[in-house]
Amino acid sequence: MSQTLAALAAALPLAAGWSVHSLRLRRRIETARRDPLTRLWTRDAFTERAQRRLTFRPGAVCLIDLNGFKQINDTHGHAAGDAVIRATGRRLHEWAVNNSAVVGRLGGDEFAVVAPVSSLDHLTRALNALTEELEQPVHAVGHALEVSASIGAVGFNPHTDAADLSELLRLADEQMYRAKRTGAPWLTALSLEKECATVNGRRAGRRGTANETGAAA
Repeated sequence: MSQTLAALAAALPLAAGWSVHSLRLRRRIETARRDPLTRLWTRDAFTERAQRRLTFRPGAVCLIDLNGFKQINDTHGHAAGDAVIRATGRRLHEWAVNNSAVVGRLGGDEFAVVAPVSSLDHLTRALNALTEELEQPVHAVGHALEVSASIGAVGFNPHTDAADLSELLRLADEQMYRAKRTGAPWLTALSLEKECATVNGRRAGRRGTANETGAAA
């Protein structure tokens, strides 16, 4: 018995060392999957979690693009732009916690959300609350910077609908583009049918396509 206890005592520091190493490794992996500016999930990490979320329960996919972000950078500098992105990330995170949602930064001033919704009325209330939160001024570089966003959303029920995350983001992108053009804070797709032409898998006129318009900047 004494030999067994001695062996266990000798093994404890080694086991503790491996436990600490494993914890640090997990933390490093998670840090690498977080956007360094906002601490939101990166595109790949968001995609992984969002796809799992959409498999089991009805929800909504939202694409969020800030309005006039380039002008903020050009007028007040990149420090102001970074402050706006950080504030937007913090607000999206708080909204996501309150709505059991998954949120990620896709790049630049573009963000994506997958949130559980039970009805169109539920989605409407959630988007109104999100819009109100995002439109609060951001205080940075000695200015109160006005912030607004265009949001496109599409509802999805895995029990009745057939679409993957990329298709749903594509549809949400259409509604975001329409919201930006019309000045609406947000718009939702009424069906899973695409309204705009597709170029290389993206909405025609989208940044990065051959016939981009820049309207979604």
